[in-house]
Amino acid sequence: MNVIPQVIRDGFVRLLAPLVHLLVRLQVHPNVITTLGTLVVLGSATAFAIGWVQWGGFLLLLSGVFDLLDGRLAREGGRETAFGAFYDSTLDRVGEAALFTGIGVFFLRGGVAPSRMALGVALCFVALTASLLVSYARARAEGLGVECKVGIAQRAERVLLLGAPTMAFGAGNQGALLFWIVAVLAFATTVTVVQRVVHVARMTGGRPVLRARPRDTLPGHAAALQSRKGI
Repeated sequence: MNVIPQVIRDGFVRLLAPLVHLLVRLQVHPNVITTLGTLVVLGSATAFAIGWVQWGGFLLLLSGVFDLLDGRLAREGGRETAFGAFYDSTLDRVGEAALFTGIGVFFLRGGVAPSRMALGVALCFVALTASLLVSYARARAEGLGVECKVGIAQRAERVLLLGAPTMAFGAGNQGALLFWIVAVLAFATTVTVVQRVVHVARMTGGRPVLRARPRDTLPGHAAALQSRKGI
């Protein structure tokens, strides 16, 4: 189940098609777009941390455009590489860590009512941990040969849920809006982790693991090389 209907996703991708074609003609490397997108997310995290919440929301939404561009550019420009997929997935995790850290700093600096400060920071930890687990669950599942894109709070949903309201309304009265957005994200992302675990349990059905050779990397990392979006 996707909260954002596929028709809306496809429509937005079509809107970006002319820009993708331009970048292909200019021979812009997808890793450059990935790096720029991460810098935008880091800017969003910084804006949240210092209390520029509306700018934080705007930059977060802008980073979502870069997320779409790099994958499309790699495919249409014939530049899909194993390292590109690894690099993209790794920087996505860097961005998520920075983003929730920035929001946590905002809460600690008095951005939320004192009675909600400790809980708000705890929810940031939960949302961050669950978002990393969402990515890991997919990578590990695909390492076992199971497609795992299920869940109510994939990356696009998380970016939209956090970015759009904060860009429009800021943090709300005493940070109440941002507090509740983080609470919803923590809940929805945790549910997504559970959905993926249940999905993999149903798909594997207790079948044995195929062990071709010993690995010296962390489980699931090889699967992340299959696409530029290991989310």
